[in-house]
Amino acid sequence: MKKYFNLFDLKQKVDYKSEILSGLTVALALIPEAVAFSFIAGLSPLTGLYAAFSMGLITSILGGRPGMISGATGAVAVVIVALAKTHGEEYIFATVVLAGIIQIAAGLLRLGKFIRLVPHPVMFGFVNGLAVVIFMSQIATFRVDATDPNSPWLTGNNMLIMIGLVLLTMLIIWGLPKLTKVFPASLAAILTVSGIVIGLDIDTKTVGDMASIAGGFPEFHIPLVPASFETLKVIFPYALIVAGVGLIESLLTLNLIDEITETRGHGNKECVAQGTANVVTGFISGMGGCAMIGQSLINISSGARARLSGIIASIMLLVFIMFAADLIEQLPIAALTGLMIMVSIGTFEWASLKTFNKMPKSDVLVIVLVALITVLLHNLALAVLIGVVISALVFAWENAKRIRARKHVDENGIKHYEIYGPLFFGSISAFNDKFDVQNDPEEVIIDFSESRVTDMSAIEALNKLTERYMKAGKKVHLQHLSKDCRQLLANADKIIDVNILEDPTYKVLVNKI
Repeated sequence: MKKYFNLFDLKQKVDYKSEILSGLTVALALIPEAVAFSFIAGLSPLTGLYAAFSMGLITSILGGRPGMISGATGAVAVVIVALAKTHGEEYIFATVVLAGIIQIAAGLLRLGKFIRLVPHPVMFGFVNGLAVVIFMSQIATFRVDATDPNSPWLTGNNMLIMIGLVLLTMLIIWGLPKLTKVFPASLAAILTVSGIVIGLDIDTKTVGDMASIAGGFPEFHIPLVPASFETLKVIFPYALIVAGVGLIESLLTLNLIDEITETRGHGNKECVAQGTANVVTGFISGMGGCAMIGQSLINISSGARARLSGIIASIMLLVFIMFAADLIEQLPIAALTGLMIMVSIGTFEWASLKTFNKMPKSDVLVIVLVALITVLLHNLALAVLIGVVISALVFAWENAKRIRARKHVDENGIKHYEIYGPLFFGSISAFNDKFDVQNDPEEVIIDFSESRVTDMSAIEALNKLTERYMKAGKKVHLQHLSKDCRQLLANADKIIDVNILEDPTYKVLVNKI
């Protein structure tokens, strides 16, 4: 348990200027996203903002990936929107608390390691799909009311001003690092465009046009739901999905940042931190959340590598809510839209497109399918699950074709089958085809020195093969089984009865000092 409480690496060199400026940039970018996601879920803006504050602060302190940013997310919002409509926000808060408990349990049970089973094509599809989602979410800002999907598009000068400011923001973010890296380009772009809009009194959409972000310090609030089994039946399915989606998105984001920074985070620690953050968020009237890939990339690209940037971002967000709402509400939406579009461009794995003609067709299918499900359904858990299942089936099929047998008869008239390749559910059909029971001699040895018995299907295949030889009045032996294969057969001794030839034990004489 030591590593769960080893919060800060005091040996890590911290660039305080980069951490503080990155945190400020993230705080500004969090506001419109948190408000937008709360609207998607059918909740008030403060539920999203409080979630961004508590999720960001707690995961920055307790999380397994310094530099990663958490907050209210669209992935969680689309899950809970139906519950918000049918049962109201109090049930949302109870769901978030329960989801947090599930995530803590997953971390303590060390289930975070299973993220290693996610293949690289699934990661490509996930990242590319999220990049498209981030880009598409910014298109709404070109409507009169960004929170209403049926609102008309901006027209005339309003549209031209909006496009011009967005392009200016993108130009600064792209060009400034080529001149100097002393100041984060993202923050410089936001401040420059905001200064132009406010200084020249340009009539364009601002954060205040979306909603007021003014509020007080979040208060402790126990969700007002009946403490009954009926309530649990209502919220548990939603909580399970929120927990799953949150952990999958968080752990995949963690892996992505690991690759960018060439360091390694701690998945199980992150699971516990995400769960703790969601429990606290539910008790301060927040909508819950998980890691945010867009904000995390803003943070990392701005030079942040430590926990301080996430802490600064969360605290500054709360300061904006409590004391600077009037100022923040004057920020032009165009500046934040330009920032997020640049994030989406940077997130997309353009290199994956160049390798399409070099990849196996199955990998290309997985990339495209995961990306499409992410974009069309916004269901990251389903997209990743389908990608993993398809990859696993392709892997099983390819390995099933690799099993083969070399056959020979020794001087004693015993026939030997030397098996190559794993024996598992996918390969048992090809395995059975290797044997000629009717024409084999009285005694047969099956050599597994280059093979492994891996699952119950393989055990059953051996059992049926043994029965076929017994009915023919012949004896079959298994040879050179590895220790784990022997244990598997020993555990199934009531199901299968086979003769295992004991391998000789060779003792080596050594000089003892």
